Amino acid sequence: MTEGKVVKGIKFKTFRDAGDPVRLAAEYDRQGADELVFLDITASVENRDILLDVVRRTACEVTIPFSVGGGIRTVEDMRLILSSGADKVSVNTGAFRNPHLISDCANEFGSQCVVLSLDARKKDKTHWNVFINGGREDTNMSAIDWAKKAVSLGAGEILLTSIDTDGTKEGFNVELTRAVAKTVNVSIIASGGAGKLEDFVEILTVGRADAALAASLFHFKELTIGKVKEYLNERNIAVRI
Repeated sequence: MTEGKVVKGIKFKTFRDAGDPVRLAAEYDRQGADELVFLDITASVENRDILLDVVRRTACEVTIPFSVGGGIRTVEDMRLILSSGADKVSVNTGAFRNPHLISDCANEFGSQCVVLSLDARKKDKTHWNVFINGGREDTNMSAIDWAKKAVSLGAGEILLTSIDTDGTKEGFNVELTRAVAKTVNVSIIASGGAGKLEDFVEILTVGRADAALAASLFHFKELTIGKVKEYLNERNIAVRI
C-alpha cells in the first residue's frame, strides 16, 4: 500500500495499482481470510507517518485481525496504530535501525502485538541478507541472525518476505522460509511468490511456514481465498473453513 492505494509489484519494483484498501479488506473478510496485512511500503523511505485514516476505516469494515506496518519508529507510533483499530503492528526499517524498539513495544503492548517484517534477498546459495527501506538498502546482515535477534528482543511473529520471489508467481521461497522457521520459535508468515494452489501446500509443509500470505492472486482475481482453503483442506492441512 502507498498513497492510500493498494499496489503490487515484482521484486519490490514496477508497482501496479490494485484498488482501494478498505474495499479490498472488506472483500477478503467476506471471502474468509484469516488475517489481513497492510504495509505502507513508502512510509519509511519518505520519512512520514502511516496513513491512520485508512487503518480506522478498515477497522470499521472487517471482523478479522489485521496488522499494519510502515514508518513505525517509536512506541507512540505503535500506540496510534493500535488505538486506530489494528490488532498487531509490523516493524521493519525502524526496528533494524533501533532494535530496542522491538523490546520497548513488546514490553508496552505484549509480544503478540509486535510483528517483525523481514525482507530478505539471496546473497549466495544458503545465505540471505536483510534489506530495509522498502527493499532499497542492503544491511549486509544475515536474515537468520536478524530473525534470532528480533525474537530474543520480543518479536512475537515474523512476516518473512522473499524479495527474489515477490510478485513472480513462481512459488514461495521454500529454502529461506524453512531456514528461518528452523531457527526461531515464533510463527512465520511466508510472503512472496504464490502463483498456484500447490505453492501453498509446499510452503506450509516443506517450508514449515505457519501461514502463507498472497496478494497478486487475490487482488487480480486469479484465485479466491475459499478456493485455496478448500484445496488445503482436501490435502489434510488444517485451515479454518
